[in-house]
Amino acid sequence: QPQIAESGGGLVQPGGSLRLSCAASALTLNLYNIGWFRQAPGKEREGVSCISSSGTSTSYADSVKGRFTISRNNTKKTVFLQMNSLKPEDTAVYFCAANSRRIVDVQPICHSGAMDFWGKGTLVTVSS
Repeated sequence: QPQIAESGGGLVQPGGSLRLSCAASALTLNLYNIGWFRQAPGKEREGVSCISSSGTSTSYADSVKGRFTISRNNTKKTVFLQMNSLKPEDTAVYFCAANSRRIVDVQPICHSGAMDFWGKGTLVTVSS
């Protein structure tokens, strides 16, 4: 079972920024479409952003458009989620997940049911 690991979570004040990273062992991450999902206390897991294996297709939830940017460095086999202008409602555990389908447009597969492998999550807390 490939191991996916997220890092970069923490406590940040409203309006601040964080960059999350997603890396994997025993998994050629650059062959996979990658998604970031989050789950706030008492709420269902929701999709935040996805990127295709090539990096040419991305998608974002409406709630994070213009504030979050997903990117990948296939040489370093790492996917990033740059989060700017953070709000208290962004507080959640953020998960990285991998999807193995060959696709052009990542938006249709950017949901939790399409993901094959999951990380354990990293906590992001936005609070003053």
